[in-house]
Amino acid sequence: MPPVLIRITTVPLSLQKLITGQLPYMRSKGFQPLMVSAAGPESEEVMQEQASPLIQIGMTRKITPVQDLKALWQFYRLCKKHKPAIVHSHTPKAGIIGMLGAKLAGVPVRLHTVAGLPLMETNGKTRQVLEAVEKLTYACATKVYPNSTVLKDFILQSRFCGPDKVKVIGNGSSNGINTAFFSREQLDAVKLEELKAQLSIKPDDFVFVFIGRLVKDKGIQELVTAFKKLQAQHSQVKLLLVGPFEQDLDPIDNSILKEIEHNQGILSVGFQNDVRPYLAISQALAFPSYREGFPNVPMQAGCFDLPSIVTDINGCNEIIQHGENGLIVPPKSMEKLYIAMQTFINNKESFTYMQSQARRMIVERYEQTHFWELLIQEYQDHLKQK
Repeated sequence: MPPVLIRITTVPLSLQKLITGQLPYMRSKGFQPLMVSAAGPESEEVMQEQASPLIQIGMTRKITPVQDLKALWQFYRLCKKHKPAIVHSHTPKAGIIGMLGAKLAGVPVRLHTVAGLPLMETNGKTRQVLEAVEKLTYACATKVYPNSTVLKDFILQSRFCGPDKVKVIGNGSSNGINTAFFSREQLDAVKLEELKAQLSIKPDDFVFVFIGRLVKDKGIQELVTAFKKLQAQHSQVKLLLVGPFEQDLDPIDNSILKEIEHNQGILSVGFQNDVRPYLAISQALAFPSYREGFPNVPMQAGCFDLPSIVTDINGCNEIIQHGENGLIVPPKSMEKLYIAMQTFINNKESFTYMQSQARRMIVERYEQTHFWELLIQEYQDHLKQK
């Protein structure tokens, strides 16, 4: 019997986006993958894409102690039934459920990937609770994989666990990037022109694209405000927002919502399963997030020759090298973000140079198949040790 490998995330969207394509590869290497998450609209789709079964348990993305205990019991029983050789978790809630449940059930190899820490943007009692949960998660894990060097340093400085337990795979990331898929050659030029016409993007327009949830933590308020200021000097500038609003979890102000709705230069297209056409019709990425693990979006943008403006936070400041394939600005600084956007438009020579470096720097450092090979090696090494 091939060893059972459980991959657990809080919601099925994370199984779809964080580890795209991994599970068919793991199956080809002799593992029997099984996915676990809460219920969600992406459940059916992710089972088809990952060619693996999905078991649903009652996890939430908020602090819900009673539901969390029920989910822990469900996962413990699931481990006892399927007897996995490895449980590998992503996302904070699935981390504590997965690592604690697997340890209680006697699973020999328990791995947790850290891809951003919500506690970085909290304080007071909430932060204390989240830090305690993080420490317990790492204590139950046999290995912890922060997906960036800066995140690894933060974990060690915070004393969540000792240095022997922490490792960054390759150059970082949770999955690398499929550089052949994220390529202009994959797209139909006629359809791209149709999309531009549909969005009223003219040939001389300079389009900044943002991809992600439209929430405060992603820097949307600063981005919209900076764009409005930029628009006063440059009439040909557009802001393309690709992603859903989440007003229940991390709401943006009503004034910003109204600006997005009424500003003719802001094009909000909602969540898109395939973001490639939107990258292909843009000139630059604006990604002023407050916190990330190792974001896919700047890597995806780079594959389409887009220089990126990112904030000086872990992951972003590793993918982007200032002045080479983009610009780095402080988080929560509307003014510095505005200046960087202005630089992209005004300094043509610098912008063209960064454009020329963007794809090369991603392909050389983050090709997906190389990351998968390194991860399989980790699995095999841990199984040998156990």
